[in-house]
Amino acid sequence: MPQMWTLSGFSDEIADDLDEQCRVAAGLGLRHLEVRSAWGTNILDLDDDQLDRLEQTLARHGLQVSSIGSPIGKIFIDEPFPPHLDRMRHAAEVARQLGAPYIRVFSFFLRPGADPADHRTEVLDRMRALAAVAEAAGVTLLHENENEIYGDTPERCLDIVISVGSPRLRLAWDPANFVQVGVRPYSEGYALLRPHLEYIQIKDAHAADGSVVVAGEGDGEVAATIRQLREDGFDGFFSLEPHLADTDALGGFSGPELFTRAWKAFTDLLTSERIEYA
Repeated sequence: MPQMWTLSGFSDEIADDLDEQCRVAAGLGLRHLEVRSAWGTNILDLDDDQLDRLEQTLARHGLQVSSIGSPIGKIFIDEPFPPHLDRMRHAAEVARQLGAPYIRVFSFFLRPGADPADHRTEVLDRMRALAAVAEAAGVTLLHENENEIYGDTPERCLDIVISVGSPRLRLAWDPANFVQVGVRPYSEGYALLRPHLEYIQIKDAHAADGSVVVAGEGDGEVAATIRQLREDGFDGFFSLEPHLADTDALGGFSGPELFTRAWKAFTDLLTSERIEYA
């Protein structure tokens, strides 16, 4: 069993301003952030000076980057891929500069009414190309299950990671997103995906309407999942992604108070399970 679990979080859910993100996160005792945007700009759209400033700000607050919360794979499967592959190469450069071991990715939006099976070959070809960039850069991709992409169910997440077969493509687990597509995460997905899980996103949701709530208050089976992760000896990151105030296709927002509420709900759950964290 791990002696200590490592917490992180999507700090842009706190505020647009990076200093405010870091101040609140460090005040909660976080030592890592998942960087998705700063100063209202996506991490992959920051210029060189902004990236340098971001790096310096993190260092000043004693924070490291657990993952680049990139939008790679959040385009429609029928949109041109070469420019997106270039964006993946840039993401790898950003990860290198910030010392991030992971880059979050997705497996492409499908048009409404599309049959996922009709796009499987193209999805896998694209995911292999993304993984090849990661292999060359020495960074690991984390495929996140997301609504309306190819890999939104446990079965298709498994299909992606097995079919691509790259050691640089692993899975991130988002229980709320599973709930929102009608999946009971732990009951129906954990055993299937556990060998490939390397990163856990912390948010929960109600099955009745898909509304997002703090960990333990929804149908995401968060408590059962963390108990089994502890028994399995899991020792990866747990990244807070509350989505409590607003959400859209590219991310979410909570604000300092709701982010703190989400942190407290999850850490209270860990404490009740006698799991130490940092």
